[in-house]
Amino acid sequence: MTIYKGSLKYAMLGVALTLPLSVYAASDEDLSDIRGQIKELKDSYEQRITQLEQRLKEAESRQAETAIVQAQVPVQQPARSATSSVSAYNPAISLILSGTYQNLEQDPSVPITGFAMTPNDHGYTQGFSLQETEVSIIANIDPRFRGEAKLALSPDDGIGVENAFVQTTTLGNGLNLMFGRFFSSLGYLNEVHAHAWDFVDQPLVYRTFWNNQLAEDGVQLRWLAPTDTFIELGAEVGRGLSFPGTSRQKNGVGSSVLFAHVGSDVGVSNSWLAGISLHQTKQENAQFDAVPDLLGTEGGVSNLFNGNSRTAGVDFVWKYAPNGNMRLTNFKLQGEYFRRRDTGTLTYNLTEPDSYSVTQSGWYLQGIRQFKPRWRVGLRYDQLNSGTAQVGFMNAPNIISNYGYTPKRTTLMLDYSPSEFSRMRMQLAQDKSRQGLADTQFFVQYIMSLGAHGVHKF
Repeated sequence: MTIYKGSLKYAMLGVALTLPLSVYAASDEDLSDIRGQIKELKDSYEQRITQLEQRLKEAESRQAETAIVQAQVPVQQPARSATSSVSAYNPAISLILSGTYQNLEQDPSVPITGFAMTPNDHGYTQGFSLQETEVSIIANIDPRFRGEAKLALSPDDGIGVENAFVQTTTLGNGLNLMFGRFFSSLGYLNEVHAHAWDFVDQPLVYRTFWNNQLAEDGVQLRWLAPTDTFIELGAEVGRGLSFPGTSRQKNGVGSSVLFAHVGSDVGVSNSWLAGISLHQTKQENAQFDAVPDLLGTEGGVSNLFNGNSRTAGVDFVWKYAPNGNMRLTNFKLQGEYFRRRDTGTLTYNLTEPDSYSVTQSGWYLQGIRQFKPRWRVGLRYDQLNSGTAQVGFMNAPNIISNYGYTPKRTTLMLDYSPSEFSRMRMQLAQDKSRQGLADTQFFVQYIMSLGAHGVHKF
């Protein structure tokens, strides 16, 4: 109302300004006439304002009545199929398909020299073979937890569970708790799933020390420091699910891992990450067959080991991408070193128990160069040291304490990725990990990803 009255004042002033100057010298009759005109103009504006206010009240009243009616009438929702109801849960589901052609000159079942007391399951199959098919399901469970499961569909052994764990999302203060089955965070490469490896196979040290990868049933706690420099500390406890541990059917902790990582950027084109790891577990009645301890024994012998296994490792990764753009060209230099000491009792050929200890080590260094979009080339060198075994008096004539041989291998890789969902790879390796059995190995591999898949680690 105040606005309308203000407008009226300005209108009346405008009318007054348009009157001829002669009005100021007019008679009383003229002045009376002018006053009459102003009154008529004022009455006309007030009447118009009253009409507009009435119309506003009516419109507001109709709007309120309509809102009440709509609130009382139930809204008809469109029918939703079962598929849309499931998708409302919105898990990220993916399927990884992979296969290889492998041309090997030597029998892949022959163990690496000096490391016969390991599973030696390298996953090699001569000729064409379907590799492990991975099914991944990831989703938030509620505001406090997220879950992830990765099922491994083996072409021969059915379904296995690679990972099945729950993570917290609201602990705060840089803390994250994970529990279930997971790949340990020791080292750099252990957490990486097979479809994201830079080569067809794992380095020799991973094959011998962890039987390719160390998985655990247990609990992991990480802490990310609130600093510009990336600093991460973590610890794990579990039951010792996989080699070098033996899955125990008893209470308590069978294995533990401590790890730390630090990293940062160097300018806009370089970044690095370094870490240390400590792993400890127990082996109880761990039996190894076909061990070539006693020279000349056809087929080897069967040994039984009980004791502790402790491993320390360091890892380092350096990445370079011009101006930080990794899509065009980039380079990654990566290396790890592990040193393990096993101490306990060895029962030679299941008959003569005596003391046994050995310290062994292994390392690898690799470089991956993306020289143009979708094309990469890689070179890897890896080497092992079988160490010198310390054995008791009764086993001294039987156990080979020093093999005097250094297992090593050189590998060249070329791959092409038509998209982020597909990769084709060729690999050539000169394998000298078994004394007297040099092996030239040629691989062709395909890796195909169907569905949504999370990003991989640095």
